[in-house]
Amino acid sequence: MASIAETINKHEERLWEVNQQIHSNPELAYEEIRAHDTLCNLLESLGYSVTRHAYGLKTSFEVEVGTGGGLIVYNAEFDALPEIGHACGHNLIATSSLAAFLATAEAINTNQIEGRVRLLGTPAEEGGGGKIELLKAGAYKGVDACLMGHPGPGAAVDGVAAARCMARGGATVTFRGVSAHAGNAPWLGHNALDAAVAAYSNMAMLRQQVAPNQRIHAIISKGGDKPNVIPHLTELQFFVRAETDTDLRDTVQRVTACCEGAAKAAGCTVDFDWLENYKELQCSNLLIEKFYKHSQEQKQNYMKSLPTVSGASTDQGNVSYELPSLHPGFLIEVDSPTIGPHHPGFEKAAGTRKAFESCLRFASIMAATGLEVLQDEELRDRLWAEHRERFGKTE
Repeated sequence: MASIAETINKHEERLWEVNQQIHSNPELAYEEIRAHDTLCNLLESLGYSVTRHAYGLKTSFEVEVGTGGGLIVYNAEFDALPEIGHACGHNLIATSSLAAFLATAEAINTNQIEGRVRLLGTPAEEGGGGKIELLKAGAYKGVDACLMGHPGPGAAVDGVAAARCMARGGATVTFRGVSAHAGNAPWLGHNALDAAVAAYSNMAMLRQQVAPNQRIHAIISKGGDKPNVIPHLTELQFFVRAETDTDLRDTVQRVTACCEGAAKAAGCTVDFDWLENYKELQCSNLLIEKFYKHSQEQKQNYMKSLPTVSGASTDQGNVSYELPSLHPGFLIEVDSPTIGPHHPGFEKAAGTRKAFESCLRFASIMAATGLEVLQDEELRDRLWAEHRERFGKTE
């Protein structure tokens, strides 16, 4: 659709400035104040009415255009990682969703299309579960389709329409023992570090006994205070990943037993602070087909699907359980095939003009897909029928 390309081209330099502001100023989950303000300021400068700090989250925002008809949402992620900044490329996610929103909004206004488009600022994807909190707050109520995408490394193709991600669970585990002088009378203590180390070792051995497509990873985030004091309190953080939420829950129980057994052996107590589970992506096959069709029409070389599931996880999986959703992957050039997300080299790549141009090409396809959803009531009905059948839901 020519108007989509024209709109994105018109705003290209503004979008580049936003992209660079976010990339150059990485902020962690729920602390993305500068990214929030950068996006809101641009939208307001273009005449849009923006709800800042939406749904009780200080770094969420919402802007909506149109009337009647259907409602689609583009999710904009913008949080970064500790130490390695935007090594997951969320600056590109924010930029692509912003570009798709502008293209869709201007098409609605110019062509008097019935329907509504919303851009939703979704903080804290990297472990904070921002979209889960937005789901609880009703941010997706009445939405017919939710669209977003994620960058990945590569240059052989432009992307993949049907990206798949694993379910993920996790916890912060606290072991409590008894302090004692480590040299004078260590036998009077109960070593909480021994419990944490034993739990980590138990998990390492468990990896051999879980399915090949599952993942267990952990760190000891607090190991004690001084070597001459038997640690009385330690913390371990772990993630478990599996292809489905059901498989995940079974393996999480086994990891829980690893921690409980270690605590008992060391004479310590153990407590779990559980994260909200990220569910596996369950994207709409109909939306995947529509996105792939538009990618071909726009002369972009997208694969329809991959034979394997990515080992990554996203809270967009939880959104996909609640309403028809789309989450393609678009590829950006990196310096080496050994570079992937959460690598310093990927952070460097995510800030380049080439990566920015890739995200705009993706945004154009996503906007075309969103506009088709808005203009086709029968398609919206089919999306919901597909969703209800997949999840066994009633109207």
